Amino acid sequence: MRILIAPDKFKGTLSAREVGEAIAAGIREVLPDAKIDIVPMADGGEETAEVISEALGASWMKCKAHDPLNREIEARYGWIEKRKLAVMEMSEAAGMRRLKPAELNPEIATTFGVGEMISCAGSQGADQIIVGLGGSATNDGGFGMARALGFRFYVGSKELNGPIHELEKLTRIVAPSPAASRLPLPEGEERGEGNTTMEIIAAVDVRNPLLGENGATRIFGQQKGVTPDKVKEFERALTRLADVVADEFGFDHRNESGAGAAGGLGFGLLTFCGAKIRPGFDVVAESVGLEQKIADVDLVITGEGSLDRQTLEGKTPAGVARLARKVGKRVFAFVGRATEDREVRELFDGVYTNARPGMSEEENMKRAAELLRENARKLARNL
Repeated sequence: MRILIAPDKFKGTLSAREVGEAIAAGIREVLPDAKIDIVPMADGGEETAEVISEALGASWMKCKAHDPLNREIEARYGWIEKRKLAVMEMSEAAGMRRLKPAELNPEIATTFGVGEMISCAGSQGADQIIVGLGGSATNDGGFGMARALGFRFYVGSKELNGPIHELEKLTRIVAPSPAASRLPLPEGEERGEGNTTMEIIAAVDVRNPLLGENGATRIFGQQKGVTPDKVKEFERALTRLADVVADEFGFDHRNESGAGAAGGLGFGLLTFCGAKIRPGFDVVAESVGLEQKIADVDLVITGEGSLDRQTLEGKTPAGVARLARKVGKRVFAFVGRATEDREVRELFDGVYTNARPGMSEEENMKRAAELLRENARKLARNL
């Protein structure tokens, strides 16, 4: 029997690779002759760069950058020389993992370091950059990133460098000279000779717009430290940013799907880098050749920490299940916990959960690998 295991991470517990290895270990205890292929997956959230880089044989490049609170750090990104492709995650510079819980401060947290990483990859000679948008500590709409890439923001003659609420008074944005930049900039001046543009792909795992009830601030702001009394202030700042962009450059990306990803960095990449927003799962699946791998096996296993309604919004288990159905393969999900929602569960031929009656969430997470092996033995016996 040929089995493909293509899981996402169990956030805060196991990496995607560790999830796959735990499931494989359980299956082999019952089916020792099974041929098992583990393909770690991601959907634009954290680990996206690692998964793609591993699949494509990338080397890791280091560059100097700044964290969300503007402290100097050493960041890294994957580099595939033969394709001139850089693969990075915004969270490497501007993620919550760079901060202690007490340090969360979205008023001053900046994506400046993300712009530094993009600039570094451009200097390396990148023709294409994939940026995973997940795990952000910021809510600046890409304001910091744009400044790192040479954009200047003004109130009258005063240049703005933060905090975010200053954007409420924004009157003018000046783009860097196209002759000195490889970005597909919003203004159409001539470029320097031989100065070709880079293609930037923003890999997202959410579909939220920049503003409004389903926007970056109201849906994701609280987890970054946006208090209820500050929500309207952030909305005004990001609204003004979008308004001035529309006035200055003649386009408006605020309502595009994914613009609200990573605290509005999706909007920033669309606006200031000419990026294309794509579902992160699709980007990763193409990079690892997932559909062909599924076609070559008898059975597919996927999973991640939680199976719920959000799973339907481009998360790894749903993406794997749909590809499996497309080529007529059985597919099972291994998860930490699962909803009873019929639409979600019907994606799979079976759902195996780590949750046990009377078990706390803390114990569930602590014993995740052990419980995955136990569930894998159950599936193998059923097979």
